[in-house]
Amino acid sequence: MQLVKRAERAGFKAIALTVDTPRLGRREADIKNRFVLPPNLSLKNFEGLDLGKIDKTDDSGLASYVAGQVDRSLSWKDVKWLKTITHLPILLKGVLTAEDARLAVESGAAGIIVSNHGARQLDYAPATVMALEEVVKAVQGRLPVFLDGGIRRGTDVFKALALGASGVFIGRPVVFSLAVDGEAGVRKVLQMLHDEFELTMALSGCRSIKEISRSHITTPWDSPRVTPRL
Repeated sequence: MQLVKRAERAGFKAIALTVDTPRLGRREADIKNRFVLPPNLSLKNFEGLDLGKIDKTDDSGLASYVAGQVDRSLSWKDVKWLKTITHLPILLKGVLTAEDARLAVESGAAGIIVSNHGARQLDYAPATVMALEEVVKAVQGRLPVFLDGGIRRGTDVFKALALGASGVFIGRPVVFSLAVDGEAGVRKVLQMLHDEFELTMALSGCRSIKEISRSHITTPWDSPRVTPRL
């Protein structure tokens, strides 16, 4: 509750609540690289927590920390409770199925973020772009649906909007560009995505975002697959 109130005071416009991570996935890359959280590391939005006090385990330092911070008893009822303590809209992140999309609507969510956490939680989870249209159809326009994950080009943004997304979230391209060239790198990547998206719209005959429709793309599941004769 304290973190929510702090977000309100800081001028945040919404709260994104991750709903599919009762435990952190087995992130083998972290284990292989011997990734651990250094004792002097702190997160400003969690001031007062000592991240150095993590019990030694065979998992990554991040997994150990998250395991101690997550309440596994959380349920859809808690989404409704969260609405009672804040005026901020609540977006649910981690929805991949029509069933969960409908539950999100029933719980009073203001929006859905279709996300699989970059397949780092469960490596055989479906790609977000494959789950997007199912979620969009399930909510029937009752709330906005956003896509998180897999955005690497402006054409990817166009495809997501054509499949019904209200917008997209960008993670790794921003982090990679930040590591290479700081703020200037991030600005360059965002400009590249913008320019590619604008070009894709022009070449697709779209004068505005409103003109982007499902008819502009085809997917493998649009028509029955023809089985070749033996």
